[in-house]
Amino acid sequence: MIERLQRRLGYNFEDPGLLTRALTHRSANADNNERLEFLGDAILGFEAADYLYHHVADADEGQLSRMRAHLVKRETLAEIARGLELGDILHLGQGELRSGGQNRDSILADAVEGVIAAVYLDGGIEEARSLVRRLLGERLVDPGKVLQRKDAKTRLQEYLQGQGLALPVYQVVETSGRQHRQQFVVSCSVESFDWQSEGRGSSRRKAEQQAAAAFLAQLEPTV
Repeated sequence: MIERLQRRLGYNFEDPGLLTRALTHRSANADNNERLEFLGDAILGFEAADYLYHHVADADEGQLSRMRAHLVKRETLAEIARGLELGDILHLGQGELRSGGQNRDSILADAVEGVIAAVYLDGGIEEARSLVRRLLGERLVDPGKVLQRKDAKTRLQEYLQGQGLALPVYQVVETSGRQHRQQFVVSCSVESFDWQSEGRGSSRRKAEQQAAAAFLAQLEPTV
């Protein structure tokens, strides 16, 4: 499994123990990936910023920040981890295994950052930078596309502001499930509209996005 992962990474470790540590969650062992995650996060953020600075000449600071945030966000890293099938070889404690930790975005994203740091410690900054570019892959082809994909909450807020209307109010209506597998139901209401919408998600943020999208759908074709 480790050999196959190294082929997918395009990098062979001189010290395979670094890779093992990068794949070890704190629930499994005291020698885990928390410190590697800290270092890998910094390397990833720098490389994303450096790439954007040199390849997206017509973007201002705010736009560059949005593009970088999209490239390094938890969901992006979890998607990369699933492509590498990291969930199959993570070292987790029994509690995390029982609660599905190998599929959780946060744990998968942390493992990707840990792997980046492990490559840096094993092979140096140039190897780590090359790895980051391979992992981000096609996401770097046209990073400016993220500027065209405003999320539902942003689109709803901009529409309401453009109409001189009150901003939306989001409220948690219901939470269910265990701590690590909670589901949220959130309502979205706007003063002067006689309806509200609801959204569901594995986090409050995701539920709010769903609620905003549902509210926008009721406004169509106005928006």
